[in-house]
Amino acid sequence: MEFHPQPGPGRATPWAFPAPERSRLDNGLTVLRCHRPGQQVIAVEVSLDAPLEAEPAGLDGVATIMARAFSEGTDKLSAEDFTAELERCGATLDAHADHPAVRVSLEVPASRLAKALGLLADALRAPAFPDNEVERLVNNRLDEIPHELANPARRAAMALAAEIFPADSRLSRPRQGTEETVRRIDAAAVRAFYEAHVRPATATVVVVGDFTGIDLDEVLAESLGAWTGASAETRPVPAVSADDTGRVVIVDRPGAVQTQLLIGRVGPDRHERVWPAQVLGTYCLGGTLTSRLDRVLREEKGYTYGVRAFGQVLRSAPPSSAGAGTGMIAISGSVDTPNTGPALEDLWTVLRTLAAEGLTEAERDVAVQNLVGVAPLKYETAAAVAGTLADQVEQFLPDDFQARMYERLAETGTVEATAAVVSAFPVDRMVTVLVGDAAEIAEPVKALGIGPVTVIPA
Repeated sequence: MEFHPQPGPGRATPWAFPAPERSRLDNGLTVLRCHRPGQQVIAVEVSLDAPLEAEPAGLDGVATIMARAFSEGTDKLSAEDFTAELERCGATLDAHADHPAVRVSLEVPASRLAKALGLLADALRAPAFPDNEVERLVNNRLDEIPHELANPARRAAMALAAEIFPADSRLSRPRQGTEETVRRIDAAAVRAFYEAHVRPATATVVVVGDFTGIDLDEVLAESLGAWTGASAETRPVPAVSADDTGRVVIVDRPGAVQTQLLIGRVGPDRHERVWPAQVLGTYCLGGTLTSRLDRVLREEKGYTYGVRAFGQVLRSAPPSSAGAGTGMIAISGSVDTPNTGPALEDLWTVLRTLAAEGLTEAERDVAVQNLVGVAPLKYETAAAVAGTLADQVEQFLPDDFQARMYERLAETGTVEATAAVVSAFPVDRMVTVLVGDAAEIAEPVKALGIGPVTVIPA
């Protein structure tokens, strides 16, 4: 019997991310539309230029309360009636606030698009912000905060941001506010923030789905086109400083059986040329179960169920601005308490070995296959496409950025990916946050010499 070797993987073919059509309504609202045949559930994303850095001093969290209050009634409908009308459309409406903007998301069957867009337009045009509903949302938010503080991963993220960024930077503080700031929020504060920042001239709507039989221009004109507001104003983007001097912060959790790790520093945003190479190199380091970090810490040593390395954009600036975008690169995971010191020692060894020896061609090829090959599955739904297009808007990226990103990933070589990931994770410039039992882990961590150790008491 003659045996033939199995064929190896072919060259990754860059996937063509859908190209949107851009236009503008008479009220100044920017529109990005993307016709996706067969996508009968249409996704709508509205990006409002109301970033967290615009929140008034002492009112961190007001953007979050405003976002949640958009579904609490309008000048035409009470909160209950508004919810009932959405349900009749088979639609879902969600909103959240983040550093770049407030995002309002709608998903609705194509046959109900006109009605649902009318409800969305009313929510943006004339939200009621009733006192009792805002008070309820504030109380709900206050109830959430203790649970977030008790969550080791969330607590580690808060501590890392507070360490890296100065106290006067909005990036240093919890995105949805603290107990102290949220308690100060009332309906008047929400209305004031809305009046100051929510207007069609500075907003963008992304609509993705199957528009067959739909006059989208007419539907948009009759709904979101009726929204009026002040003209656009130039908003300066403040410069951000950061301190990623190598050090360790332990958030004490006496008796904790596991230690949550979050090791990070500032990094580039998607405007910088190094971004594709950093994405590729970071994936090789800790983007999958077969990455270097998992091979050592999970497979060989059994310290953890998984460790991930990743990069994210916190805030971008327009190309015309004097400010610069800000990103963060990090490694996260959890290990059992007794092995906290050994796990960190092995993690640092992985980083040093990577710097000394570089990535292999095989690692690079697998990463490209995975990152580029998964694109058609990642963007199967209209919501996934719309979310990415809205991200690009908020990060001041060109409409073809994602399409070009896959091309650039496929073209990035091993040497370039190695240089990017080594530059991203220098062993002497990482801020390490550990949420765990300080009495058990402090001395072993000090012995590693990866930076001075500070303990935040329980």
